Amino acid sequence: MGETKAQRGLFASVPRGVKLLIFSQVMNNFAFGYFIIYVSAYLLEIRVGADLIGVIIGIQGIVIVLSGVPLGLLSDRRGRKWFLIAGNLLLAPIILIFAFTDSVALWLIASAIGGLAEASALSSWNAIIADQTDLSNRDGAFSLSFIVSNIFISLGTALPFFFPILETATGLSSSVIHREALVVLGSANFLAPLFIFALLRNYREKIVTREEASQRGSISLLLKFSGINSLIGLGAGLIIPLIGTWLKLKFGVPDTYSGPFLAVSGITIAFSAVGSSRLSAKFGLLKSIVLTSGSSTLFMFSLAFIPSVFLAGGVYVVRAAMMNMSAPLMDSYLMGIIAPDRRGLASSISAIIWRLPNSVSTIVGGIILASGSYDLPWIAASLLYATAIGLLYVNFKNIKPKG
Repeated sequence: MGETKAQRGLFASVPRGVKLLIFSQVMNNFAFGYFIIYVSAYLLEIRVGADLIGVIIGIQGIVIVLSGVPLGLLSDRRGRKWFLIAGNLLLAPIILIFAFTDSVALWLIASAIGGLAEASALSSWNAIIADQTDLSNRDGAFSLSFIVSNIFISLGTALPFFFPILETATGLSSSVIHREALVVLGSANFLAPLFIFALLRNYREKIVTREEASQRGSISLLLKFSGINSLIGLGAGLIIPLIGTWLKLKFGVPDTYSGPFLAVSGITIAFSAVGSSRLSAKFGLLKSIVLTSGSSTLFMFSLAFIPSVFLAGGVYVVRAAMMNMSAPLMDSYLMGIIAPDRRGLASSISAIIWRLPNSVSTIVGGIILASGSYDLPWIAASLLYATAIGLLYVNFKNIKPKG
């Protein structure tokens, strides 16, 4: 039937090597979570404008767009593990740049390097997981990857909650504590590429020749899927990367509280994905994607009209949990409809087409928030999500994933 069957052990069928690879990313995920709240919320507290924050976040996505296809092609032809290692290696210096300088120019350069790092990893991560799984365990593998990454990203965003305690105990200022955290996390992340190298030292993959690359895989199908998904990227960019900024501007919530809130939200999101593979087994991949993302859009729209920070926080958590139940299913579905030897390129193209509008709209979202229009991004994002979900179902309802 082309759909997976439910697994009693949920993740028991996921290969051990895939599990270890997923857990090798926990330090990177934790550091990235703290970095997100540092840029989106703490910089605002030290009087960096919301428009500049939007540009810092947006530049990263623009670089992903520019470098994604070349890196995707190279990863399919040269081998994927080296691109995953390179992407992990670049994260540490990016974090350290923000720790040691207040130069806006260097921040923008670091953001561009971050885009290159993410493009390198995106060209290989999904493909490596898909190559080591099949239809019986692929949904579970992508769900586990999503859960682990979101838990540790969320724990990273919660780190500022403990900073007031550290300030009292050490007598250090908030600025010093924030920067020292970047130094520690950035330095620790130099270990991640070593773990990945050890885990993938015996990994074997088929290298795609130029002739094979021109004959295999449905690029038109990929472009249609990615094009529709880009509408979600466009909508998400208006507000999702700027949640910390939105909470600060609309409700006056500092990063010492917005960080823990995003952590709770992220952990809820992570555990919501536990049911993703079971949902797909019952309803099928595509119907599960439409069901979860469609329900989420209703909650997203309501956020524009909620005056209470506590109610808004609760609705946001439900919205995020519903939407992100579909995230691992989207990855699994795309990898299942693309030929195995084109998965690196497919991952890159999908990421680029999503990131391009997402990066531009993040800059626009920052400008909108800086202007005082705190509800408009939610309304516009909801309309874009609804359009994308409808188009996805109409165009792909008869297309089933393969091995």
